[in-house]
Amino acid sequence: MTARSDGVPTPWGMRREDHRPPGVLLFTSATPTLLAATEGEGGFHVPSIDEFFPPAILFEDTIFQIDRIWIIRVVAMIFLLTVFVVAARRAKLVPGRFQGAIEMILDFVRVQIAEEILGKVNARRFVPMLTTIFLAILVFNLTGVIPFLNMAGTARIGLPLVLALWVFVTYWWVGIRQHGLGGYLKNNLFPPGIPWPIYLIVTPIEALQILVVRPLSLALRLAANMIAGHIMLVLCFAATQFFLLEAAPALKGIGALTLVGGFAITLFELLVAGLQAYIFALLAAVYISLSLEEEH
Repeated sequence: MTARSDGVPTPWGMRREDHRPPGVLLFTSATPTLLAATEGEGGFHVPSIDEFFPPAILFEDTIFQIDRIWIIRVVAMIFLLTVFVVAARRAKLVPGRFQGAIEMILDFVRVQIAEEILGKVNARRFVPMLTTIFLAILVFNLTGVIPFLNMAGTARIGLPLVLALWVFVTYWWVGIRQHGLGGYLKNNLFPPGIPWPIYLIVTPIEALQILVVRPLSLALRLAANMIAGHIMLVLCFAATQFFLLEAAPALKGIGALTLVGGFAITLFELLVAGLQAYIFALLAAVYISLSLEEEH
């Protein structure tokens, strides 16, 4: 007899791990198998950041480089334009299901985002911009769960940065046009009702916010969510393929769990795709509204 670390006797020849719960034993057995498989040429492949930088197809190492993600973005853009061109050409006084669905989306952006944040008067000016942002992000996000595309067009930081820069230029332009450059900077950098020594702390923070934090947070939030979602999906379905087709028979049950997990994450990513589009458009409206206000 030997003793475990907790002092309970253990029969000769029995490993101490055998006393752990079955789930822990299963995980302990599966983990070395996965790690060993990643070292070989086949088997389980761990997703990495390299998936977001696929090999170039044309114009390698130039600003016009074409790769898989570029093609996905073009496909998504063509799809979006086609849907709205068809909807516009088939528009009727009494809308059918297709036209009704399109109008419902447009009304959602107009009412729940533009008018809710900016008011009905100011919303008219920015509905086209906010609608474009919302629909573009939504479609580019959804490509991450579409078979044969399997990558969100917003998973690489370039596109989110372009959209964030559009919002940045817009709220600066709106603020300067509304108040003048001096008035806009005064409203944002010197909030009223604060003792003047506190401005030594508040003004640099406010300057950093309107120059860097707002656009950068928009871009990073969107890209980070899409990157995380893609990695989770690849991890689940790659593990499913490995456990069901290549792992030892005792581990094939794990493949069923990872398969269910993959479908659950797919449904979750559908929610995240819409939520991120909504958050981006909503914050764009909020930043524009702050630029229009007389005082903060």
